[in-house]
Amino acid sequence: MLPPALDALGVLASNLRWSWHEPTKRLFREMSAELWESTGHDPVALLGAIGADRLRQLADDRGFVEWANGLRSDLEVYLREPRWYQSLGDDAPTSIAYFSPEFGIAASLPQYSGGLGILAGDHLKAASDLGVPLVAVGLFYRAGYFAQSLSADGWQKESYPVLDADGLPIQLLRNADATPVVVTLAMPDGGALSARVWRAEVGRVPLLLLDTDIPENTVEYRAVTDRLYGGDTEHRLRQELLLGIGGVRAVEYWCDLSDVAFPTVFHTNEGHAGFLGLERISSLIGQGLSFAEALEVVRAGTVFTTHTPVPAGIDRFDRGLVARYLDGGDLLPGVDPGDALTLGAEPTDGGDAGAGGDASAFNMAFMGLRLAQRANGVSELHGDVSRGMFQKLWPGFEQADVPIGSITNGVHAATWTDSRLVRLAEERFGTTDTTSVDWQSEALSDEDLWRVRRKMKQALVSDARERERALWLEQNRGGITPDWIDRVLDPDVLTIGFARRVPTYKRLTLMLHDQERLTRILTDPDRPVQIVVAGKSHPHDEDGKRLIQKLVEFAQQPAVRGRIVFLTNYDIRMAQVLYPGTDVWLNNPLRPLEACGTSGMKAAMNGSLNLSILDGWWNEYFDGVNGWAIPTAPGEGASEERDLFEANALYELLETRVVPEFYDRGDDGVPRAWMSRVRHSLAHLSPELSAERMVREYVENLYVPAARSRATLAPENSRPARELAAWKQRVRGAWPGVAVAHVESGGLEHVPQVDDVLRLRARILTAGLSPDELSVQVVYGAASFDGELTSTRIAELRPAGGANAGTDADAPADGSHETIFEGEVRLVHSGGFGYTVRVLPRHPLLAAPAELGLIAHPDDSHGVATAEALGRVPSLLGETSLPTAPGHGDDDHDTHMNRAGEDGRAVGDVAQSDGEDTERAED
Repeated sequence: MLPPALDALGVLASNLRWSWHEPTKRLFREMSAELWESTGHDPVALLGAIGADRLRQLADDRGFVEWANGLRSDLEVYLREPRWYQSLGDDAPTSIAYFSPEFGIAASLPQYSGGLGILAGDHLKAASDLGVPLVAVGLFYRAGYFAQSLSADGWQKESYPVLDADGLPIQLLRNADATPVVVTLAMPDGGALSARVWRAEVGRVPLLLLDTDIPENTVEYRAVTDRLYGGDTEHRLRQELLLGIGGVRAVEYWCDLSDVAFPTVFHTNEGHAGFLGLERISSLIGQGLSFAEALEVVRAGTVFTTHTPVPAGIDRFDRGLVARYLDGGDLLPGVDPGDALTLGAEPTDGGDAGAGGDASAFNMAFMGLRLAQRANGVSELHGDVSRGMFQKLWPGFEQADVPIGSITNGVHAATWTDSRLVRLAEERFGTTDTTSVDWQSEALSDEDLWRVRRKMKQALVSDARERERALWLEQNRGGITPDWIDRVLDPDVLTIGFARRVPTYKRLTLMLHDQERLTRILTDPDRPVQIVVAGKSHPHDEDGKRLIQKLVEFAQQPAVRGRIVFLTNYDIRMAQVLYPGTDVWLNNPLRPLEACGTSGMKAAMNGSLNLSILDGWWNEYFDGVNGWAIPTAPGEGASEERDLFEANALYELLETRVVPEFYDRGDDGVPRAWMSRVRHSLAHLSPELSAERMVREYVENLYVPAARSRATLAPENSRPARELAAWKQRVRGAWPGVAVAHVESGGLEHVPQVDDVLRLRARILTAGLSPDELSVQVVYGAASFDGELTSTRIAELRPAGGANAGTDADAPADGSHETIFEGEVRLVHSGGFGYTVRVLPRHPLLAAPAELGLIAHPDDSHGVATAEALGRVPSLLGETSLPTAPGHGDDDHDTHMNRAGEDGRAVGDVAQSDGEDTERAED
């Protein structure tokens, strides 16, 4: 029990803002530096361990009490004052729900395994700093992920320390009568899965964590939230049902108890929480909507973020297993299991979405995409990879048309920037916001920055030695630590960091490809190098464990001992010392399998230079000065030749570029060229890599548009949603009759010139749909010799003479109807030119033209589009002639309109604007 004078300490410890607020951390450190370290920088644990005499002493210290009270007042102002989000106006949603299977907030709340959870934690922190009204939802894992150790021969060992919730910065969510809130899910065979709800305060953001370890459950169900990513397939399914369905119900309780509006926007951070959409559909069905109508409402307000660049990273369950949990209707009242199962179906041959899937699988990512009107990858390159990976859900569309965008991840600067660098910014620039500092300003000298960077490296060296000593004593109980441990690492040696999860595609051991060459680099007498490595392999990933063992075996060789170390139990606390303590951050995944790679961002925030394959975020931010790009071998996929090429490229960069520049010193010992890179990197990357930039983009590009869409569908008991669902059903029914029947082109001179205008006229079979329900587009661009379009642009064709002028007065006997669409495109470059005409559904409530997955385009074999929704739309579907130069073809061309062929595609050459006759016509 705290003395009344120290009540402020309890308030400060209960809000996780302390984890990124340096003044609050200094306050707790002042109470007892020894306990602060031994408790792992955990205020709750510190307050439980500190002695009564010390508390009385602090309570009698007027200066300390005023310090604590001042910080409590600062926290209260932080929690209530308007911030960036409050300036956005009425369009911004009043409440947003954010679901994730893991959250990395602080080392004292170990509910994360790696980058996904750390990213989620940074998202909440930045949202809090910006005032975004988020409520976050996850699961409370009693044993977290796992604690890592190593056997004497370097094999990873796992243990699962059970967490004591009473010693964590969380509190039970309680009803008005003080009883704990409990959410319950119906299980097969009449069973029930119940969960209580813990609440953590992450600044302004509440984090709700569902916990099944309660007496109401059977032994089997109590274990559902035992471990993160543990158990068999059915165990994982239960976790994801609880996260999605139980999570929405927990949010409903929290909103009622907190008098907060129920969220209009739901953000699913990866597919694990996908069942949240079905729970919301079930609720809307209870209000009188059909499944299809409720789906429109839910999709409008849902954002889905994919983090995996490989299909193997997606959760897939047996369709029969999922059906067993959905059958009977008790879990999701009103939802037909067949409708729900369709959302997770994988496209198969002859199916409704292309080929290549497994009919027996239920795919969580596919369900997430079908339930969300807006989706994104986590870097520009990953967005493109995702569009390719999920292209089968939008058959007939080019990869670029797949409606998956990208928002590049960011990292929370206040969490990951070393306090020494923060103090330097405050001293030289008067701010603790390191992302807003001009690190290239003359107000800061190279010497000052170099001095602080060395202190950060010294902290890493000390931490590494302590960890190595602890591991040695664990492996050699009762022994005396050898002297070499005190010589592990050196703060004056070029230090390379490599830390991440250890799946094989991240290639932990690429650096070991030529061990003799690496040894020479590490042990050079004049220009030595040292490498610090950390990371966990999934408990079931034997290949990953062998990679760790191979690296540890190399590090134990006497020739390199102390120059390369593997630190066990990689977590937030280690990372906060490791990132700032490195000179170079290494990342060498198989391109393009790194979705983003935020570890390199955190290192860059502290002045470390990246040395990386051009993958993830580095692909878009490398500028030639802020680090080095490791050349990538041609092609994709793992191979011995690829590893050899890229390992040799890494060695060569180290030997010829990185190491020489680091050791190129003046008389004062400062590497000027190196420091110029560091200052450039800090100045240009810090603002771009911040989580605040990331969250602003989510708000502006996804949350606000989603809220608008959701609001548009809400009036009059969701009448617009009902109408939209009916429209989609009608369009899908009519679409097999939609076709591009004929296209004519003209308006060009005999030798087309750059800036000439090509006029197009297309006859479209509309199948009874009105012209304003169709988007008729010409896709045009440079044509390659193999018939592909590049540098494409899109122009809309409009109904001739107005919305209804092109419609046939008398419909054809087959009821197909026809409308003439026309328009023009400007030739913007010389050389080969091609175009194709396509038709898509049009509706003001569609977020993207490809949303319905329907497209009609010219068909190679028939000259008229078959309008099959499953067909592929080529970039260039054939070759017909543009007007030819005199003497090169038929002179009898209409100067204002020329036939391009029955199939509506054309290709030809455009001359240079100087009039040189370079035009080539193709038959």
